[in-house]
Amino acid sequence: MLAIREATRNDLPAIVALLADDVNGTKREDASLPLDPGYGAAFDAIHGDPNQMLVVAERDGRVIGTLQLSFLPGLSYRGAWRGQIEAVRIASDLRGQGLGAELIDWAVAECRTRGCKMAQLTSKGDRVAAHRFYERLGWDKSHAGFKLNLAD
Repeated sequence: MLAIREATRNDLPAIVALLADDVNGTKREDASLPLDPGYGAAFDAIHGDPNQMLVVAERDGRVIGTLQLSFLPGLSYRGAWRGQIEAVRIASDLRGQGLGAELIDWAVAECRTRGCKMAQLTSKGDRVAAHRFYERLGWDKSHAGFKLNLAD
């Protein structure tokens, strides 16, 4: 059983380490200490926005998972709110134990609590195992996503 809670600034090193702990994250994240100040600024922006939630999952006092949950208002579906789940990570040494499913179930329940009519997420096209995971949980692969990198 996981303890899932809102992240604190003290959790940032563990969160960034989780983000860096996959094939895509190693290319874009830097978990070395001290952390890049951009991580702290992003945390402050998320923490200060009532429609954003950064969470961690703990087991035996160790942060072993994280995700960001955003609540998005919209006009479609008669003005329905959506829950956007992003940056889902479980520590690589603990994958395959149902912890990711527990974390996603928690996020979906949080979306329902906030009155969302839909939950959605994106997953990079090359993350085939993640796609199978979400499909096993009952998620529909319904849309093709597009991104434009503005940092280059």
